[in-house]
Amino acid sequence: MSSAGRTGRSIVPAIVPATALAIALAVPFLLAPGFVASLAVQTLFTALIAQAWNIAGGYGGMMSFGHAVFFGTGAYVSTICQLRYGFNAWLGLPLGGLSGALAGAAIGWLASRAGLRGSYFALVTLAFAEAFRILANSIGITQGGMGMLIRLDQRAANFQFADLRGWYAVVLALGALAFAVALWLERSRFGARLMAVRENEDAAQALGVDVLATKVRALALSGALAALGGVFYAQYYLYIDPPIAFGVEKSVEMLLAAMIGGAGTVWGPLVGSIALHLLADTTRNLFEIPGIAPMLYGAVLVLIVGFLPQGLVGLWPRLMRLRHA
Repeated sequence: MSSAGRTGRSIVPAIVPATALAIALAVPFLLAPGFVASLAVQTLFTALIAQAWNIAGGYGGMMSFGHAVFFGTGAYVSTICQLRYGFNAWLGLPLGGLSGALAGAAIGWLASRAGLRGSYFALVTLAFAEAFRILANSIGITQGGMGMLIRLDQRAANFQFADLRGWYAVVLALGALAFAVALWLERSRFGARLMAVRENEDAAQALGVDVLATKVRALALSGALAALGGVFYAQYYLYIDPPIAFGVEKSVEMLLAAMIGGAGTVWGPLVGSIALHLLADTTRNLFEIPGIAPMLYGAVLVLIVGFLPQGLVGLWPRLMRLRHA
């Protein structure tokens, strides 16, 4: 086969998903605000926090069950700064991201120094999330179990929008940042070191990789992105409380979307988020049985882990190999 033919075949698989993605992202701006715009905002929000989990769990192999600790930290720091100290809501984004990065670095350093891996690391992150939930439920600055209510003031300067397409633009920008980080990891030396630690921590250390620093930096990066998701959530819904901010539901949502789409891949969190929301909406419309959605989520996750360990993103290459075979 000629080099031109090989080049053409290598370009086509990259152009097709990119074109489809561009069309999908343009839909909410082409249509009137309503269900489609709301679904797009929710889908990109889930993709954002799933990509945050993916950086630590997918690329770094640090399977966290408590990523809500970073999500809630960003949500509470930004909201407290806004309500208690009069900060502009937009300043909550850098402040929330910084707080999530610091929390990620601290937890990563403590867990790595203790030599926690695998299920032990997963459990300690879950324990931190629960500890932060109890703390937020107990101290006065967070208003305890009453939660924190942000006053409605629909102005762009106040990080509030009357049109859903404004929210869509913000979450699209945050999601683009998260996906740019994932692309950078796949092409950078730091990403190569992180994936080496994921595959074999002892071998990576023997080759000269600073395992502790690599894991701490990766978890700080992951925590910052998850915290940005928490800031967006607080402004979008104008309310947070400890069970929402630090509850296990958000951790499960991040993990599910990344695992279903394909952990350790750039586009896995987005594909998983789309699949998750389509499944949730279809289930909600077809069944009115309490608790049916979590049951279906669990069933889908079992099927993905059992038959598609690389997630839905890995399905297309697998089909192509079968076709050529």
